Amino acid sequence: MERSQGIVLKNTRIPIIIIILFHVVGLVGFLVPPLTPYFLKLVPFHLLLMLAVVLINHYRPDEKFWLFALLIFAGGYTAEWIGVHKHWIFGDYTYGKTLGVKVADIPLMIGVNWLMLVYATGVLMQRSRLKSTIARIITGAIVLVALDLLIEPVAIKFDYWSWTNGHPPLKNYVGWFGVSALFLSVFELFKFKPQTIVAPVLLIVQFVFFGVLQLA
Repeated sequence: MERSQGIVLKNTRIPIIIIILFHVVGLVGFLVPPLTPYFLKLVPFHLLLMLAVVLINHYRPDEKFWLFALLIFAGGYTAEWIGVHKHWIFGDYTYGKTLGVKVADIPLMIGVNWLMLVYATGVLMQRSRLKSTIARIITGAIVLVALDLLIEPVAIKFDYWSWTNGHPPLKNYVGWFGVSALFLSVFELFKFKPQTIVAPVLLIVQFVFFGVLQLA
């Protein structure tokens, strides 16, 4: 059991093992060419599993929590719709097949991904020593931009999405920072009770996962 600021939280060992194990298996699948096509088809299911692990380990989920989840999912999907169809936020890009089912050319899993990453970063900042709300929001947005720097080459290679000019413009990272800061502000507004380390572990594992894929 984990204790945080006087609150006894759930046992975190099993969910952390699940997170690490599935990412290690995913690395093997992505790094062994004969396996890669099969593992790419599993990406949407992997994202759903990781989101489920994170949400299940939220301390006392209530209507407020599910409203937050809905807002970030819808907000993430909307930001990507504007990005793809209007090119206003991130640049000129389109989604490939890897993220699965699309609605209006936007994979539903992108909303899941935004929710998972924003929640994980919000909890990480919540557990940090930063006392200022603004400092937590800005630092969290920088963390998510750093993660996107690692994700982009991998995403392009494995057909998550592609850029018209072949590579992401500076506008993409500025957009990521702005959208991330907005969503992390929403996280702060909900003032959730202290949470387990499960979501931050997922975020750290994502850094390792995409970092290893870049090096490989």
